[in-house]
Amino acid sequence: MSDNVDALIEELHEEATRDRPAEDTPEIGIVMGSDSDLDVMAGSESGRPGAYDALTEELGFAEQTSYDEPPEARFTFETFVVSAHRTPELMYAYAETAEDRGLDVIIAGAGGKSADLPNMTASIAYPLPVIGVPVQEKSVDSVIGMPQGAPLTAVDAGKSFNAALSAVQYLARQHEELRDRLVEYHEGLQDGVADVSRDLHELGTPAFRTREE
Repeated sequence: MSDNVDALIEELHEEATRDRPAEDTPEIGIVMGSDSDLDVMAGSESGRPGAYDALTEELGFAEQTSYDEPPEARFTFETFVVSAHRTPELMYAYAETAEDRGLDVIIAGAGGKSADLPNMTASIAYPLPVIGVPVQEKSVDSVIGMPQGAPLTAVDAGKSFNAALSAVQYLARQHEELRDRLVEYHEGLQDGVADVSRDLHELGTPAFRTREE
């Protein structure tokens, strides 16, 4: 095991022993098997939005990059690359210390046919809830294939945006402010549908299509 991996593992365990106020620790942890998964897990300009977009742009979370200097935002998340196959010790340390470090829910994404990170994270972090994201279509069977008694919630391939919404739904049971944010987001979606419906009806199909081109 490399010195860099050892250092990360040590930092996670040290953080787990510290007594920090809940508002100074991230509520959500986002892990992925490789930085090549980042466009799916975070979102990209050329593709669909991801968990990062949902949390920061829609729900008012901030990304926490330093335990000693947390963001001013009340609700935060952290992001790590944790490979189940290349750095299993790091994956184990991350999941094992997650609850003690203040996390309330984990979003775990992995690609390939052996997308084991969500499953293993769920097993180790139990009873902390884990939401699995198959990064690719071929990852779906691996991510959702947990045996009875080893629960893992999962979304469809590539839909880390939905995983983030689900994570905040968990948190909203204890935080009325987050419930309000979720409701406001959903009402915005409804307003969008209503606006499109009215425009389509009033413009007529040909004019509406022309406008959309």
